[in-house]
Amino acid sequence: MALIVLLIILACIVFMVRVLRYKLITIPTMNYFKSTLPALSQTEQEAMEAGDTWWDAALFSGKPNWQEWHQIDAPLLSDKEQDFIQTKLAHLLSILDEEQIQADKDLPESVWAYLKAEGFFAFIIPEKFGGLGFSAQANSTIVAKIASKSLSTAVTVMVPNSLGPAELLLHYGTESQQSYWLPKLASGEALPCFALTALDAGSDAGSIQDFGVVCEAEFEGEQVLGLKVSWDKRYITLAPVATVLGLAFKVYDPEHLLGDCDSLGITCALIPTSQEGVITGARHNPLNQGFMNGTTQGKEVFIPLDWVIGGKGGIGNGWKMLVSCLSAGRGISLPALSAGSAHLCTRTSSAYATVREQFGLPIAAFEGIQASLARITGLTYSIEACRQATAQAIDMKKSPAVITAIAKYHLTEMSRIVMNDALDIHAGKGIQKGPSNYLANNYMGIPISITVEGANILTRNLMIFGQGATRCHPYIFKEIQIIQNLEEDKAIKPFDKLLMAHLQHTSVSVLKALWFGITRARFINAPVSGPTKRYYQKLTWLSTCLSVSSDLAMLRLGGSLKRREMLSARLGDVLSHLYLASCVLKKYEHDGRQQGDLPSVCYATEHSLAQGFRALDEFFDNFTHPVLAFLLKSWMHVTGHGCKVPSDTLVRKVCHVLAHSDAARERVSHLCSVGQQGAVYTMERAYQLAKETAKERAEFKAWLKNRTDMQSLSYSEKIAFAVSDKAITEHQGKSLLDAENWRVKAISVDVF
Repeated sequence: MALIVLLIILACIVFMVRVLRYKLITIPTMNYFKSTLPALSQTEQEAMEAGDTWWDAALFSGKPNWQEWHQIDAPLLSDKEQDFIQTKLAHLLSILDEEQIQADKDLPESVWAYLKAEGFFAFIIPEKFGGLGFSAQANSTIVAKIASKSLSTAVTVMVPNSLGPAELLLHYGTESQQSYWLPKLASGEALPCFALTALDAGSDAGSIQDFGVVCEAEFEGEQVLGLKVSWDKRYITLAPVATVLGLAFKVYDPEHLLGDCDSLGITCALIPTSQEGVITGARHNPLNQGFMNGTTQGKEVFIPLDWVIGGKGGIGNGWKMLVSCLSAGRGISLPALSAGSAHLCTRTSSAYATVREQFGLPIAAFEGIQASLARITGLTYSIEACRQATAQAIDMKKSPAVITAIAKYHLTEMSRIVMNDALDIHAGKGIQKGPSNYLANNYMGIPISITVEGANILTRNLMIFGQGATRCHPYIFKEIQIIQNLEEDKAIKPFDKLLMAHLQHTSVSVLKALWFGITRARFINAPVSGPTKRYYQKLTWLSTCLSVSSDLAMLRLGGSLKRREMLSARLGDVLSHLYLASCVLKKYEHDGRQQGDLPSVCYATEHSLAQGFRALDEFFDNFTHPVLAFLLKSWMHVTGHGCKVPSDTLVRKVCHVLAHSDAARERVSHLCSVGQQGAVYTMERAYQLAKETAKERAEFKAWLKNRTDMQSLSYSEKIAFAVSDKAITEHQGKSLLDAENWRVKAISVDVF
């Protein structure tokens, strides 16, 4: 006992006496950091520092402030945006025919003209340049609604409003570039594309081989300074029809016309596709989708420096521009595509499960179907909640790189699960292509969303935790900056201050994790009471566990954590599911705690909690130091975490609400375009008539059960006999016959 007391006293002396602390703790820790920090290329460094943090930092800290989270305004659309959706978007949806678009491999000329004339390519361009100046929320909502009707059109609209010429010009263009190009882009006179990906530069975009050499040449009758650019790009959406090409390439200055440096770095430029030497027009075939996607090449195409985005000062800043603006694609467009598909699946699967009968019952009565239908509904609620919250962050002028990576990865992956479940429910109807199949085209397009803007394997294994560990941690990023930017004698004092705060933070988190584990987090303050209170407590517990586990991983593995992708990915999963569940609970509160939404909220939150704790368990099971992992896991989960996947009872509740509450069903599938004609309208009409005639249908079936002499008769003949036998009224007979005709039409498939 005396020895323990002595050790505590010695530790206190070391920490309290600055000279001793510097010598025994601070300087050795600095040296350890230096030795373990991975070497980062310039592009990696710029990507790491891109954007900023938001709610992800609070979740990573282990102490999320739920009151602050709830105080963020609910996502709302302006009157102008709502009017656009109700008029111009509604008309667009009414004229789209995805089956014909895929057959023609192009949008009709009338649709192209309508998109240009009505500003569908100008959502992000301010009104002063002739654009619509819409919010990220509106941009996302419109793209999602289009995606539920025509994925090809949604991608066509998405690209000019995502990372590309307009976005880059708004942030980095010179005044003359903005005043020249933005009005043309807004009116549709100029159609943009952006070319980054090349043969050897996919996920590792920084390795592009396309280059420009600084030189002087004659341009429009004058000798000007510029670049001779050569490139060979692929996978470029809208490239075959674009009139202005955004291009990323590396710049070299061998003659030192711009300075003493030979290699000036990645640069972005705008090049009219009419410029001599620019080659476009060749197309890829991305899974038979109808949007334009293809290649572009150029060999020693001369461009003046004025065509570089940002002018001469923009040379070498291209990668910084790109990673800073990636939030548009990751945080708006791709989540919108996922939401549109998920809403389509929820609306149509719930309808199909009601009108499709087997073994004398609607298939919605079977628990196997219910399991899939509940998963569709719960994950769709989660997708929509995350879509809204992430777009809201962008509207708040945030650029949360980690949050948008989470949204991109998890929403596209969840939409894949939702679509697979929807096809399982539709069975044979889902696999016969044709105008009656409203799922097949979106199903074919899901891998596209999963691949673009950073393939999902890369996003999960390298980006979410890889960037989150430094950017979201309360101290790590600041400590790294001090070590990298200051000499040791100048770094000791500020590093020591941060290190002491870091150690205090970690110590408190370790103790909190033990207490939460012992009590199963039951004494944590929650911002609400009622059925969702426990979810906030468990999420705070999981957040604390993530904080402790992250410090352990970085301390034990240091820079090698960058290469331990499977471990990093699991910690990223924990952070991701914390964010997803947070979005679900926030949406539930902002929507007024709708009772009909509660089962979906519970399903979505319990799913994320189970996945989050499971990822944490797998992290410990595979950690490099098994004894340390066992001790820490036992410390944090003294009595286990008890977070399981949604129960069978909850599954049945979700399906019950979906079947009996039109309002709840509408809220969870409101982005689905139903319209007044087409396959989705037919299914919806059959569903509504089936619900309206459910009582009469039951009475008719009860009467028919005892009439074995009618088995060979058609449905209309049976109805006629039932009316004549007074089992049902003539009006009821007409209603049943109408409902049956719509039902048969809805479940039928195309024949060629």
